[in-house]
Amino acid sequence: MTDPISLLLVDDQQLIRLGFRMVLEAEADMVVVGEAADGHAAIAQTAALRPDVVLMDIRMPGLDGIAATEAIVREHPQTRVLVLTTFDLDEYAFGAIRAGASGFLLKDAQRHEMISAIRAIHRGDAALAPRITRMLLEHVTPGWGAVSAEPAPVVDDPTAELTDRERDVFLEIARGLTNAEIAQELFVSESTVKTHVGRVLAKLGARDRIHLVILAHRLGLVDDRSLPSDS
Repeated sequence: MTDPISLLLVDDQQLIRLGFRMVLEAEADMVVVGEAADGHAAIAQTAALRPDVVLMDIRMPGLDGIAATEAIVREHPQTRVLVLTTFDLDEYAFGAIRAGASGFLLKDAQRHEMISAIRAIHRGDAALAPRITRMLLEHVTPGWGAVSAEPAPVVDDPTAELTDRERDVFLEIARGLTNAEIAQELFVSESTVKTHVGRVLAKLGARDRIHLVILAHRLGLVDDRSLPSDS
């Protein structure tokens, strides 16, 4: 039996933390190991508890979730941060993605959506819905510089070391597909896809799938027209 996913809840509203705790601890594969009401406490609790996943609110008094996320990602690279954001996915949430967060979770998400998001983040399968991917790229990519119109030499291409199959997987990740969807697209097993994903992450030095998506779009390998529809 594998260890349960350890979680740290970060939100300045106690009732929200309580509600999340009740939902999450009802799952056999999850355990809440701590709570924090602001960014400073989140950083301290992460250092002390080493949770697998941090559910991070953005707007908090004192140190906000963006700064806390940046510190946690830098100091504890094995911990994943899942951003708690409002329905409109505001610029603060995208700032947290730039800081290294591994995904979004809407505060009004359904129970099954929350559970699925946490499990996805934990296993590194943090695919984003096409609509969210478009918004993410619109907000994040300009802040990291536009892709040059001139093609870079092969030696400078970070994808040059990928095999043909790894590149196929990379491009499907960039389209926002999950491992299961990629397996179906490429007619291979899901375990094979998982192996390729791990190699792509390692070769490109990417933290997780979100950053692979951003990298692919910065390199001009995919665009909005290649994204699947939400319907």
